[in-house]
Amino acid sequence: MLRELLERSNEDGRELVEEMTEAVVGSNEDPAEETEDPEPLEPDDDDGGTFQQVTNLLNIMDSGSAKTDAAGGTGPDMRKMLVSVIITEKATTEPSAVINALIRCLQVPEISTQRKVNIYNILQEIIQQEGELEDQGVQRLVAIASKEMRESLEVEGYVKAEVASDTLVALSRNHFNLVMYELQHHLKPLNLTDEFVIVTLAKLANGNVFEFMPYMGITLATIFTMLRLTNEAKMCQVMCSEVCQCLLEGGGPGRPRPAAAPRGSPPPPCSVAMETFCETVQFYLRHLEDSVYPVMTEDQFAMKLFPMYRYFVTVWLRNHNPEVKLGVIKSLKPMLTLLLPNDDLRNQLYDYIPLLLAEYRGGLEALFITQVLRQILETSVTTNTPVPQMQLHTIFTELHVQVCSKAPAQQQYSSQNLAEIVHCFIALARSYPKELMKFFLGQMEMSQEAIRVGTLTLIRAIVNAAEPRMNVRTIYLAIRVVKTTLSDTRFKVRMAILRIIGQLALSGYQDRIKGWGLKYVSVQLTLSTYKLTNRRESFYQRDLEEKMVHKVTMDTVRIITSSVSGMTNEFWLRLLCYIMETDHTEALTPICISLTNLVERQPRTKDVEASVASKSRHVDLPAPQKLLARLLVLMSSPYKGEGRGIAMLNLLRTLSQSIAPAMADMWELEIPLLVKYLEEHTEFTWNQKTWEDKLIQFLRNSLKKTRGSNWSLRLSKELNNQIESFDSPSLEKGFLYRALGFTLATGLEADKVETLLLELLYKTDYGNDFDREGVILCFGLCARGQVKTVLNVLHDFEERIQESEQSWQIGAWRKDHPWRRETVKGALMVMYSCVASYCHPQMLLTHADTPITAKIIHHFSSSCQDICLKMAFLKSVVQVTDAIRNIKDLEDFEFAQKMSLTGIIIATIKAEPTDSLVSPVRTMAIEALSHLSLKPFYSTEENNELMDISIHSVISLQPPLEDNESIQTLYANALQALEHLMEGLMQRQLDPKGLQEMVHLLEKWILSEREGEREKAMNLHLRLLQIHVQSVGVCIPLKLGQFGTLVGLIAPRTCDSHTRTRMASMDVLSRLLDLHASQTCSLWGPSEELELAKCKEDLQGLDMEEIFSASSRIAKVVCMQFNCDEVVSLIQKLCENIGAMDLWHDKASVTWIGTFLQRRTKELEDKVAEILGALLVHLPVADHPEVRRLLVEGILLLAHYHQETVLTSLLRQPLPMESHLTEVWLAVAENVPFARTMLHGLMGRLQARFTPRANATSKADIWRLAAVDPLMTLCTIHLLIQKMDMDDKVLDLFPDLIYTLLLQLSGSQGPEAVSPVLKTWRLVHMGTLPKEINLQRITIKSMKLLFRRLSSEQLVRTLEEQGVWSLLQTSSTFLQGAGLLARFCMRNMEGYRQRLSELVLRGMDSDVLSCRISSTAVCVEFMSDPVLYQEKLLKPTVLMLEKGVDQEDEALRVLSLRALGNMALGAPKKVRQYRKLLLEKCLGSLREPVVTSVTSEGMEALAKILAELREGDVGSSFGIISERCRAFFDNESELLRLKAFVLFGKLAKLVRISKKHFFKEEVKKAWIPLMLHCQDPCSEAAQACMTTMFQCVHFWGWKALENSPGRSNTSAAEMTVFQMMLCSIPTQKKPAVLYSFLLETMTYVNSNLPRIRIAACDLAGIIMQQMPAHHLKKLDFPALRNSLQELQLDLDPGVRRAALETLKVLDTCCQHQLLASPEGIC
Repeated sequence: MLRELLERSNEDGRELVEEMTEAVVGSNEDPAEETEDPEPLEPDDDDGGTFQQVTNLLNIMDSGSAKTDAAGGTGPDMRKMLVSVIITEKATTEPSAVINALIRCLQVPEISTQRKVNIYNILQEIIQQEGELEDQGVQRLVAIASKEMRESLEVEGYVKAEVASDTLVALSRNHFNLVMYELQHHLKPLNLTDEFVIVTLAKLANGNVFEFMPYMGITLATIFTMLRLTNEAKMCQVMCSEVCQCLLEGGGPGRPRPAAAPRGSPPPPCSVAMETFCETVQFYLRHLEDSVYPVMTEDQFAMKLFPMYRYFVTVWLRNHNPEVKLGVIKSLKPMLTLLLPNDDLRNQLYDYIPLLLAEYRGGLEALFITQVLRQILETSVTTNTPVPQMQLHTIFTELHVQVCSKAPAQQQYSSQNLAEIVHCFIALARSYPKELMKFFLGQMEMSQEAIRVGTLTLIRAIVNAAEPRMNVRTIYLAIRVVKTTLSDTRFKVRMAILRIIGQLALSGYQDRIKGWGLKYVSVQLTLSTYKLTNRRESFYQRDLEEKMVHKVTMDTVRIITSSVSGMTNEFWLRLLCYIMETDHTEALTPICISLTNLVERQPRTKDVEASVASKSRHVDLPAPQKLLARLLVLMSSPYKGEGRGIAMLNLLRTLSQSIAPAMADMWELEIPLLVKYLEEHTEFTWNQKTWEDKLIQFLRNSLKKTRGSNWSLRLSKELNNQIESFDSPSLEKGFLYRALGFTLATGLEADKVETLLLELLYKTDYGNDFDREGVILCFGLCARGQVKTVLNVLHDFEERIQESEQSWQIGAWRKDHPWRRETVKGALMVMYSCVASYCHPQMLLTHADTPITAKIIHHFSSSCQDICLKMAFLKSVVQVTDAIRNIKDLEDFEFAQKMSLTGIIIATIKAEPTDSLVSPVRTMAIEALSHLSLKPFYSTEENNELMDISIHSVISLQPPLEDNESIQTLYANALQALEHLMEGLMQRQLDPKGLQEMVHLLEKWILSEREGEREKAMNLHLRLLQIHVQSVGVCIPLKLGQFGTLVGLIAPRTCDSHTRTRMASMDVLSRLLDLHASQTCSLWGPSEELELAKCKEDLQGLDMEEIFSASSRIAKVVCMQFNCDEVVSLIQKLCENIGAMDLWHDKASVTWIGTFLQRRTKELEDKVAEILGALLVHLPVADHPEVRRLLVEGILLLAHYHQETVLTSLLRQPLPMESHLTEVWLAVAENVPFARTMLHGLMGRLQARFTPRANATSKADIWRLAAVDPLMTLCTIHLLIQKMDMDDKVLDLFPDLIYTLLLQLSGSQGPEAVSPVLKTWRLVHMGTLPKEINLQRITIKSMKLLFRRLSSEQLVRTLEEQGVWSLLQTSSTFLQGAGLLARFCMRNMEGYRQRLSELVLRGMDSDVLSCRISSTAVCVEFMSDPVLYQEKLLKPTVLMLEKGVDQEDEALRVLSLRALGNMALGAPKKVRQYRKLLLEKCLGSLREPVVTSVTSEGMEALAKILAELREGDVGSSFGIISERCRAFFDNESELLRLKAFVLFGKLAKLVRISKKHFFKEEVKKAWIPLMLHCQDPCSEAAQACMTTMFQCVHFWGWKALENSPGRSNTSAAEMTVFQMMLCSIPTQKKPAVLYSFLLETMTYVNSNLPRIRIAACDLAGIIMQQMPAHHLKKLDFPALRNSLQELQLDLDPGVRRAALETLKVLDTCCQHQLLASPEGIC
C-alpha cells in the first residue's frame, strides 16, 4: 500500500515517505530515547520500540498539520494519510503492540486535541481492519474513550468526544458487550448523563440492531427519566437529535455509513437521535425473523416510546431555541411511524395536534411540521379513526393561512410545504368533508381575493384527488362553496372558478356543472369579450387581467361548450321623461342603456361643434332631487326589468354633471363600484340588504357633498312625495322609507324636519303592517342625527292625539284611515325602541330611561294589553336593551326602569294560559327577560324566581299535535327561549351552586306525574349541563356531594314509563359522568362507556323488567365512580324522592340504593350513620310493600357490615317504636343467625354500662361505645325475643339475656329508675312516654317472655307463685328477688348454670356498683351450690368476694360476706382451704366502725364457717371471735345481739380440750350478759341467748347445773329457779364469784333496755339473797340503794316494781347484816 501511495504521490510525497522511513528506523535503533513516559502502562521492551515508532509518526502527522494550516491549503493532507497507512499496516503484524502504543499515546499528559483526534481515527481504521482484538487492550481503550467522550464539551473537546464516540462504535462491532456495559454504566435513571453517552448509544443502535435490541427498552426508559433533568438546549438536541445523520442521508441500520460531518462544529441539526432509535426499531420489526431472540413487539415499543413523544411535544417543543424545536419536530416522524399503528395511542396522539399547529407561528420551517401533520392525517384516513372534531377548526385555519398568505422569507421549502398542505386537505376532505366545506364557505365570506383564490385552489386539488376518488357528497359540498363566489369579479377568483369547472369536467363530474357552471362560463366569456372589445388605453393593467381570464375561459370552453349574447339602444331624451313617469318598470333597463349610450356617443359624432356638444352634455333635466329620488328607489330592485340597476347607475354617472355637479367626481368613483357589485351578482345570488346598504351609503356620500345647503331637505320632500306612488308591500317602498330616514337625519333645519316627520305620522296607515314598520324604521334612522327632533315630534304627536286617546279610535287628518287606539300605541312603543336602536350611544344613555323606556311603559300600561300590544311592548324592550348592551362602556350605567320592566314581563308571563300556546307572547316575554342583563343585576333570589316562573310557563304546556306546524314552531321557540334565559341567568353564577339551584328549580318538574313535563324538564337539565360544561368545564369542580345529588335525582328516571324521558335521563347521566371524570382522577374508560351504551339501547325497549335490569346494570357501572361522600348524597337524594311519584320511580330508587350498598357498603364505614338516617327517615313514606322491603334489606345489608354503627343509629330512634322501625327489627328477627348477632350487640350495649369504659380504637368502637337509651334497647330485645324462632343456637343466649336484663334491672333501681325521655322523643312528640314503657316494666316483661319461650312451665309458675317479679320491681326487695330468681334458675336450668356462673363472675368485676351488687346477690345463691366448685370457678369467685367485702358499699359488703358464708353450704370441703381468708374477712366486719348489717352478716357467715372447722383450724382468731361476740351482747341492735349469741354458741360447740380453759374464762365474762339477755326484748335474741347460755353451762363444771332442766323454751319462773340454783352453787364453792356477779349485774340497771333493767334488778336480788354474810358486808349498800332508788323514777312500771322488790331484798340483807354486825354498816 505504501508503494502504491508513493507512485501516486508527487515529489513532496516521496520526501515525506523518506522522512517517515527514517523516523521508523531511528526509533528501532534506540528505543530508550523516549521523550515521554506517561506510565499508565508498563510496556515490554518490544512494545517500547513500537511505542516510539508510533510516537514519531504521530509527531510527523502533527507537524504536517501545522504546515498545512500555515499554508492555508484546502487539499487532502498527504501526511495524515500516509502516517495512518503506515501505522495501520504495522498493526496487521503487531496489532496488540500497536494498539497498546496508541493507547499509551492517548494517556500522555497535555496531549493536544488534534493529536488525540488523529490517534482515534487511526484506532478506528485498525479496529475495522483487524476485527476482534485482545480483551485487555479493548477494555483499556473503552475506558479511555469513554472518559474522553464524557469530558467537558468545549469546541475542541466536542471534536475529541465525537471521535472517541466513533471509536467506541467501531469497537462495538466485535466487542459489543464491553462497549455496551461501559455505556450502560454511565446511563443511570434520574441522573442526567453526558450527551455523548446518548450519542454513542444511538450510533450503537444504528450499527448493531439485533445486538442492541435487548437493551432498547431499558435505554429508552432510562432516557425518559432524564428528560425532566435536561435544561440546556444542547442536551435537548442530543436527546432528540445529534445521532443519526446517516439515516436522513440515506443510511440505515446495518448499511454503510456516509462520510462524517466536519469535526469541530456543533452537531448538525439534521441528525435525529430519536429518529435513530425509531428507525432501528422499525428495521428490527421488519427483520424480526432474523432475530435470534425477539425482545419486544411493536406495541410494547410504542408504549415505551409514547411518554417520550408526549414529553417532546408538551415540553421541549416549547423551547425557545429554534435548533431544539427543529430537532424535536424531525424526531416526531419516525416516532409516529411506531406510535400511530397502535389503536390505544392514536387518539392520545391526536390530543397533541394543537401543540404542533402552534409551531407554525414559531418561526420554524413549516415543511417539517406539515409533514408530521400529513403523516397523522393520512394515518387517520387509512385507519378510519378521524381526528377529533374539536381540533378541526384549528387545523383548517393553520393550514389554510399558509395557502392564502405569502410564505416568510426564511422559509426555504415553501413550495414543498404547499404540496404537503394539499395532501393534508385531501386527507381532511376524506374524513370530514362537511366540516371542511363549511370552513371553506366561511373563508369565502371574507371576500378577500387571496383567501378566495387559495380556497378555490384547494377545492380544485380535492376534486383532482388521486384514487380513491372523492365521494359525490364531497363534490356536491365543494360546488356549493364555489357557487358562493360566482359574483366575485376579481380576475384571479374568476380564473380559479373557471379552472374548477374545467377540473370537474376532466374528473368525470360533467353532470355537476350543468346549469350554474355553464352559465358562469357563458357570463365570463361574454363579459371578458365585451371588455376586451371595448378596451381603453388608460386601463392597460385591467386589459391584461381580462386577457388572462379570457384565455382561461377559452380553455374551459374547449372542454365544455358555451354561447353568449348582447343588447340594443333607443333615443334618450323622450325616454328620460318616460323613466320619471312610467309605471311599467320592465322597460326601464333598455331605456337606461339606450340613454347612456346615446349620451356617451354625442361627443364622438359631433366633434366639430364644441358648443353644441357641451350643451348636449348639460341637457335640461327634471328637478335633480326628483330624478335622483326616482332612480334610487327604482334601483332598490336592480334585477327587475332585465337588470335595471346597472343601466340606471350608468345613466346616473353619465348625467352626473347635469344632476348635481358637486357630486359628479364622487359619482365617478362610487357608481362603478355599485355597478361592479351588481355585475358580480345575479337576481338569485345577490343580497337585498347588502345592496340597499350600498345604495344608502352612496346616498349618504352624495349628501355629504351638498352639506350646508337645502339639497337634502328637498330630496327628503321628493322621497316623501313618492311614498304613495308605490304599493305596500314592495321592495321599492321599503327602501324609500329607509332612504327618507337617512336623508332626514342629515337635514339642517330642525323645524322643517319636524314638519315632514309629523306629516309622515299623520298620513301613515297604522293598520297596514308594512307602512307602520316602514315609518318606524324611518324614525329610527332619522334619530341617528336628529334624536332630539324625533323625540320632540313623537311627544308633539302624543299631545295632539291625547284628547281622543281614551276613545276606542283616534281620529286622523283624513277620515279614510281611522286608527285603532292599540295599534297607534303599539306603533309608538316600537318607534321609541327603534329610536333607541339607531341613535348615538351617548344620546341613548341620556334618554334610555326617560323618555324612551318610560314612554314605552306608559303606552303599554294605558292600553288594553291585547296580544299585539304585548308583542309590541316585548319587542320594544328587546330593542332598547339590545341597544344599551351594544354600547361598549357601560360600567357606570344602571338601567333604572329594569325592575319595572321585569314586573310587567313577569305579569305578562303569568297571564298566559299554562296549558296552551296560542301566540308568541310567552316566547317573546322570556326572550325579553334574557335581554335584561343590565345593571342593576338580579339577586340570586330574583334569578331563581324568574327562572321558576319561566319554567312553569313553558313546561306546563301540552305538547302540540303533529299536524299543527304553527303551534309546533311556537312550542319549539318557547323551549329555545327558555334555554337562552337559563343560559343568561347562569352567567351571573357560573359555579356549582348556581348549577344546583337551577337543577332544584327543575326538580319538581322532573318528578312530575305528566310524561311531557318530565321529558321537557329532563331536556332542560341536559341543556343546563351543557351550558355549565361549556362555561366552566373543569375549572370549578362540583362541590362535595353535589355529583351524587345530581345523579340521585336523575337515576330513577332511567326507569321512566316514557321512552324519551328515559333516553333524556340517560343523556344527562352520561354528561354528568363525563363532567365528573374530567374533574377527577376517575377510572372511567372505554369499557364503561361501551357498557353504558348497551344499557342505553336496552332502555329503549318496552318491557319494564328489562328496563329495570338495564337501570341496575347502569348503577353497577357507575357506582365505582363515586367517592364515599357522593354515595351518601346519592342515597339521600334517592330516598328523598321516594313517594314523590309512581311505583316505578320508587322501585328504581331502591334498586339503585341496593346496588350501591351491595358494591360499596364495605367502604362506607364513616358514612353509615348518614345513609341509615336517610333510609329510616324515608322508610315511612314508602307505601308499597316491595319498596319497603328493599329499603329494609338495604338497612340489613348495612348492619351486616357495620353492625355497631347501624345498631347505634337504630337505638337512637324515638319511642314508642314506630311501625317502620318495628318492620326493620321484624326483618332482623326473620333471619335467625343475624338476629342472634344483633342480640349480642344489644346485650353489649346494655352491658356496656357495667363494664370498664374502653377507649375507642376504631370507627366501629366509636359507634359501639356511643351512648344509647337503654329503654330503646330493652324494647328492641323484647321485640326480637317475641318474634324470633327459638332454635338451639338462640337458646344458648338465654344465660346472657337473663343476666343482662337482671343487671339492667339492678341499674334502674333507685332515684334514677324514673323512665328517661329521649331527645328524639322531644323532637317528635310533645309529652311523656306511656306508663307501660319504662325500664323496670319492659325489663321484667322481657324476662317473663324469655322464660316462657324456654317452654318451662314449671319454672314460670314457680316464679309467679314466689312473687319473684314483684320483688324485682321494688328497689327494697330487688336483691331478694334476684336471689330467688338465681335460686330457681339453678334448680331448674342445669344446662345454663356454667354460663350463668361465668357471667356472674364477670359482673362482680364490673366498675358499676349496681352491677357488682346484683352479681354478688346472685353469687350468694351460687355459693350455696356446688356449681362453682364443679366448674372450677370457686377461687376467682372467692377473690372477687374478698374484694367485695373491702368495698365501701354496705349492701355489697353484706352480700359478699353472705356469699363467703355460703361456701360452707356449697363447698364445705373447701372451707378449711380458705379458712384464713374467710376468718379474716368475717372478723374484719366485726371491727369498728360497726355497720349493723355488715357486722351481723359477718357473724352469721362466721357461724356457718365455724360449723365446718375444727378447734385447731380457728387458731388465734378464736379469742378474737369470742371477744367480739361478747362486745355485741349488749349492743342496741337486736340483730347484732342475736347474731352474737348464735356465734358464741357456735364457739361453744367448737371448743375441745385445747381451748376449754380459755373458753371457760370467756364464759365467766359472758355469763351475766347471757343470764340477763335471756329476758331480751327481742324474742329471737332471747331464745338464742338462752340456747347459748345452756350450751355454756357445762364449762362451769358444776354437775348440778348441767342437769338443770333449763333450755331455750324455759319460762320466767323456771329461769328464776335456774338463776337461784346457779347462785347457790358459788355460795358454797366460790362465794367471791357471786360478789363479782352482783357488781356486774348492777351495771345493767342503767341499760337502755327496760327488760334488761328489770332482769338486772331481779338477778341482783337473787344474788344478794344467796350471798354469804361475810361477803355482804363488802357491799356498798348506800350505793346499791341509791341505784335502786333511782330506778323508782323509771318510766317503765316493770322496772319500778323490780327495783322495789330488789330494794326490799337489799333492806332484808341490810337488817340481817345489822343483826350480825353491831357496827351498823347499812
